[in-house]
Order: sequence, then structure tokens, then C-alpha cells
Amino acid sequence: MVLAGVGVDILEIARMERALKRTPHMKTRLFTKEEQEYCDKSGWPAEHYAARFCAREAVLKALSTGFSQGVGWQDVSVTRDESGRPRALLKGRAKEIAQEQGIQEVALSLSHTHELAIANAVCVSEEVRPKKKEASDPRRTLDKAFREARSVLDDLDNIEDEGATPEPLEGSDALTSEQKLLQNQGASGNPAGEGDEHRATSSKR
Repeated sequence: MVLAGVGVDILEIARMERALKRTPHMKTRLFTKEEQEYCDKSGWPAEHYAARFCAREAVLKALSTGFSQGVGWQDVSVTRDESGRPRALLKGRAKEIAQEQGIQEVALSLSHTHELAIANAVCVSEEVRPKKKEASDPRRTLDKAFREARSVLDDLDNIEDEGATPEPLEGSDALTSEQKLLQNQGASGNPAGEGDEHRATSSKR
């Protein structure tokens, strides 16, 4: 399956102008009625016909095919969307080839100068199209935010508990070594330093 195909074609407008004058019926064979109406109402029809001829070539190049493979001249045409942008319209064999390749969209761009017309086509399959973002549910969003806030508060509580000084529990087993040492020193009447020195001396014996 083709992920994406790109096609570009360029044509001298003067060549199209000469061809239209030499063979007037050519435009009815190559172009759709909609295309003819659009081009003929312009001040210089040849530049628009040339751009639409390039569009056919560019689209077929993007599909990796050509007119020799059963594609008719009007199987690829140019229409315009609501905003006026050019859009490739496929039918017949051209549409079949696009479906076989899994093509979901054909992006088309047309341009021309005083001398040249150019078209750029990009055939895009489903695999490379941007995925549509799922509509967010306000309730789920609020619930997620609440759970995240609750988690932060729980973490703060744990940090405070770890930093607090533990209260001694009842019973001798709960006394710390430091508390036991102080109790022993208090019972014998020895200061802390003397007791330590005494124990150190006793251990040498």
C-alpha cells in the first residue's frame, strides 16, 4: 500500500494557447464542462487550462500511473471547494486506482506566472493522515483533575508525617537507645561522659 505519493507538472502557457487556437474542440475532449466554464470566463483562459492540464499530470504521477493505463482525460478534473481552493476530483479508472492504493485524500495546489503553469499533487493514505482528536468529556476532565489534586495532597501528608518527631510509646521496648542510656545514667548517678569512659575502660579489661 502506498503511504503517500507526490506529483508535479509544469507547462508553458503559450503552448496551451497555441493548441487551443489550432484545435478548438480539444478543450471539450480534455476538460469537463465545469472546468470549461471556469476557464472561459477569465481574462486569459489559456493559463487556467494549462494549470488544469498540469493538475491531471501531477495527480497521475502521484498515483504512479498514467493515461496509458486506461485512465481517461476527464477521469481527473479540477473543482473548487467552498473557500475557492482547487480540489482534485477522481472518477472512472483514476478513482479505482486510488481506492486500490488506499488513497483517502488528494491535495492539490495550482499556480501560474505569465509564462508557466504548475501543479503539485499529494496523494495521502489513511496511515499518514493526522488522527482526529477525540472530543473531551468535561466530567472526565474534571474527575481526572480532582484525582490528580487528591494525589498531590496525599503526597504532602506523607512528607509531613515522615518529617515529624515520633512520640515515644509506652513500654520499655519502645524506648530508643538514647532514652535507655539516659535512664541508666540517671540511675547510676554518672554523667554521660563519665559513663561512656567507664564502659570504654571496662571493655579493655
